[in-house]
Amino acid sequence: MKKLFTWFIMSAMAISVLADEGMWIPMLLGRNEADMKKAGMRISAKDIYDINNACLKDAILLFNQGCTGEYVSDEGLFLTNHHCGYSYITSHSTVEHDYLTNGFWAMSREEELPCPGLTATRLVRMEDVTAKVLEGVTANTSEGERAAIIESNIQKITAAAMMGTHYKAIIKPFYYGNQYFMYVNEVFTDVRLVGAPPSNIGKFGGDTDNWMWPRHTGDFSMFRVYADKDNKPAPYSADNKPYKPLKHLEISLNGVKEGDFTFVFGYPGTTQRYVTSDHVELTANIENPIRIDLRTIRLKHYNNAMNKSAGQRLKYASKVASIANGWKKWQGETQGINRLKGVEKKKEFEQRFQQWANAKSEYRDVLPKMHEDYEKLRPIEVELTYFSEAVRASDFMGRAKNYRDLANASEKEVAEMVKKLKESNEKYFSDFELHTVVDKAIFVETFLYMWKAGYAPYLGDVKSGDDAEKKLSKIYDESMLNNKEKLQKFLDGYTISKAKKLNDDPALKLYDKAYTLAYDPEKIATYRRTYADIQRLMRSYVKGMMEMQPTVKFFPDANLTLRVAYGHVEGFRPRDGVYYKPYSTLQGIMEKENPDIYDYVVEPKLKRLYNRQDYGRYGVLDPQRPNDGPDMPVGFIATNHTTGGNSGSPVLDADGRLIGLNFDRCWEGTMSDLLFDPDYCRNICLDIRYCLFIIDKFAGAKHLVDEMTLVGGK
Repeated sequence: MKKLFTWFIMSAMAISVLADEGMWIPMLLGRNEADMKKAGMRISAKDIYDINNACLKDAILLFNQGCTGEYVSDEGLFLTNHHCGYSYITSHSTVEHDYLTNGFWAMSREEELPCPGLTATRLVRMEDVTAKVLEGVTANTSEGERAAIIESNIQKITAAAMMGTHYKAIIKPFYYGNQYFMYVNEVFTDVRLVGAPPSNIGKFGGDTDNWMWPRHTGDFSMFRVYADKDNKPAPYSADNKPYKPLKHLEISLNGVKEGDFTFVFGYPGTTQRYVTSDHVELTANIENPIRIDLRTIRLKHYNNAMNKSAGQRLKYASKVASIANGWKKWQGETQGINRLKGVEKKKEFEQRFQQWANAKSEYRDVLPKMHEDYEKLRPIEVELTYFSEAVRASDFMGRAKNYRDLANASEKEVAEMVKKLKESNEKYFSDFELHTVVDKAIFVETFLYMWKAGYAPYLGDVKSGDDAEKKLSKIYDESMLNNKEKLQKFLDGYTISKAKKLNDDPALKLYDKAYTLAYDPEKIATYRRTYADIQRLMRSYVKGMMEMQPTVKFFPDANLTLRVAYGHVEGFRPRDGVYYKPYSTLQGIMEKENPDIYDYVVEPKLKRLYNRQDYGRYGVLDPQRPNDGPDMPVGFIATNHTTGGNSGSPVLDADGRLIGLNFDRCWEGTMSDLLFDPDYCRNICLDIRYCLFIIDKFAGAKHLVDEMTLVGGK
């Protein structure tokens, strides 16, 4: 095992890499330092990560469990994306106080709004614990024994790391379990909303512009971390004080120009860079088209409802944003993979690998066995995709799932479950007449789509689409779940003796048939065994790839741990005859303005500031048009390798100063979770000057800017 570990580290230290690709471990960044400095970086790797001194990593935080934020003052003030803070902005919004539409700015600390359940996590330190985690694992250890040994070792290691501290420790596998790192974290739970621009700024362009360039979205929101009198994490209390971070970011007003070095420091969520052609084919050409079609149905009905009233818009805004994000990403991902001939390129590499592996017993059968596993996995994956995207598409079926759980509950669980269902019913039936039109249409159309594809045998012997539609409509109308009085009466006297009657409801019958088919125990057992075998084989495959290519530098797939990605500000050519410049300005917002389309409504005050060119210290003169007055930069793109989780990540310049907030990728490069193309893969960033301009000149919240450390500019 020690020999394997030594080999692995040496492979990870190899010196060749595809330009601008990679999500690098901060602790090991010294190995990239020469390359980063050659690319233009002026600080050192220790300025980025150093466990003995305050460094940039102390200014970065994990926002809840899916985004990144960064401290911009010594009073715990931090920035993240508007879409990351979206659900918290929405939760504080009402029709009377519509912070989502109109924005929110705390003009004093007392006005900052608590956000129960929101966490902000700082990495204290990380440690390579591979040898400790794999202690006791040998070449002859079975997979089951290996998992048990690793789990036992992890519990001991993390317990020792947390002993006598308020820290939380987790250990995560890298390279499919060839390496393990421990992360010791400090988790803050008193986090308060400080500021958010109106949706017409924070979400300008909406779903139409999502993933697209040029982009003109002011995608930021502001929060503050509070701590106890000792500057340590504590539950919400009026006595808590703003947290004093070890480090906050300096903000550069110098802006960016094409070719400038940049790096992103954040928490990328998931990539699958080393998977085989079978996986890429399944994702791009089988699963994605199903997901896209079914989400198109849902979005059609939700968007129609949102266009009818402010109340409906608020009701569905967060849901639509969540659905649409994946929907559009998958379209770009499939197009990008097919444009790159990604499946074919994977197969070409696999042929070379197999030729090399034929002479090595350790790797000879890895790819053939993995191909067999994917043949078993494919039909189950498709069926589960239909269940996730069609069966669970409507609230109606979601409620059927909850009531099915009640029908299967034990006697001691019933009272609490009934209480929660009654509470949810109050909200559900409060606007039932409006919502049922939308939800019924989604329920019927998604099930009908699935039936036409041959994946809804539980609808019985229906002869035509019309018959299927009538049957689905009847199920919806006759279910007790959509009858408030009947349901309330039933719940008032519910005992487990009524479970049979509940299970006889047409909604529960349908859901149960669909669930039983999709999650048949034997089928799911096969799925789990096969998936586990693929993970085991991937561990060998990645190890073999490294051994086969000793000069290639391999970065670990993203797994929501702190990483550094670096590149340059650079435009690109998305198609023949078109070149995208790497910047966008406020002028582009005015060009997109359309008062008849909600996503393209321009705030009147923003328009006035534009017409007066009143940009304060944040505007810049175009040297090619000096007589035209200043422009207001809005966004820029760069070649940094990012993914979900990097939302809100700071984009830093060569001196480690904040120049922007990462918030998206260009649609043409969304296949970068699987395949990276330096000609197309671009991360989209909010220019920090536009963020400051909105806070200061638009919102009149200059007191927040005054907390920050600004450098450069005019």
